[in-house]
Amino acid sequence: MRQEPDMTSTSRGIQSVDIALAVLSGLSGASGPLSLGELATVTGMPPAKLHRYLASFVAAGYVTQRKRSGAYDLGPAALRLGVAAMARKDIINDVASALPMLTAETGATALLAVWGDQGATIVRWERAASFIVTTLGLGTTLPLLPSATGQVFLTYAPPALTSTRLAQELKDMPAADPAALQTLTRSQGYARTDGRFIPGLAAISAPVLNWQGEIEAAVTLVGTDPRMVADDSPELLALLDFCQRHSLNSGTPAD
Repeated sequence: MRQEPDMTSTSRGIQSVDIALAVLSGLSGASGPLSLGELATVTGMPPAKLHRYLASFVAAGYVTQRKRSGAYDLGPAALRLGVAAMARKDIINDVASALPMLTAETGATALLAVWGDQGATIVRWERAASFIVTTLGLGTTLPLLPSATGQVFLTYAPPALTSTRLAQELKDMPAADPAALQTLTRSQGYARTDGRFIPGLAAISAPVLNWQGEIEAAVTLVGTDPRMVADDSPELLALLDFCQRHSLNSGTPAD
């Protein structure tokens, strides 16, 4: 007689993997080593059960145990795994490939900018169905102070990258307050312009960050409807979600 597959065994196997991943997630989410009791609280596991998983991870090199305190931390094998994941992640191409979906969701033109020799440079332009007349296009360099894209780079890029360009722009805009722009942009998590940079065009821009919280690119939505720059606009919420999912420090997969 044909026997049915042992679903209980299969389920136990999957559950064991889930539990093991919860242990590693608990350690990776902590600011430092955790004692057995602290990790048990984080994972919601009984200490005796947790200890068995930790013993296996220590043997495999994914977890280390401090000799003096007995606390647990991520081990060299976990570090190698993380480095391998980072090395295989191509942020720019991933974001560029996903821009059409952002445009379809918002109905706004989307652009991707990276920092080049001359400043924030557009490297991908995804047009919306509604026609927009603008001088912006591939290769356009955007200023730091008046543009939403530039303000994002001004805020999230290392000062060593932006200082020369900023000094040049301040000669033409001496009344500008870069520190105030940075404070506002960082507190909001995005920058916006309402048509003063390019008459008739509103723009909202947010950063895509790497593992260290440094900017890799800026994603900007451009449109003719000034309502898109409102704090609760659907376009803004979609943009922020998009950039968070593609940022490597978010912990949320982009696909």
